[in-house]
Amino acid sequence: MAGYSATPLARKLGIGPGHVVALLDAPPGFPRSLAPLPRDVGLHAALAGGPFDVVVCFTTRREVLERRVNEIRPALTVAGGLWIAWPKKASRVPTEVTDEVVRQVALPLGLVDDKVCAIDETWTGLRLVVRRELRSRAPR
Repeated sequence: MAGYSATPLARKLGIGPGHVVALLDAPPGFPRSLAPLPRDVGLHAALAGGPFDVVVCFTTRREVLERRVNEIRPALTVAGGLWIAWPKKASRVPTEVTDEVVRQVALPLGLVDDKVCAIDETWTGLRLVVRRELRSRAPR
């Protein structure tokens, strides 16, 4: 996948023109790492102002992950993506979250993972979307 690391982070995360995006528990300065953003993107630091096309949720604790996923799922658009971000093993930041933990929490809620992204040197992310067969029954 040559050249992928040169791809702007906003594009990797699927942020497009006019999207409404929530950045939850983001590390300081993270919004700047999304530049340049496509036109007319609305950034929010909380779940007010949705529905959301993209949500990026940072966490190191399973308990927080479980609570957040339950809060976020109803706030997503039908085709929206929820990125769960946790520290990479190489970062040596203590965390209870792994890709397997994310799946254990998400799958029973009708969410499936479809992408992975190295967000930065510390954080990795897994994108969750509403399972295709449930989209017609999803809100919005």
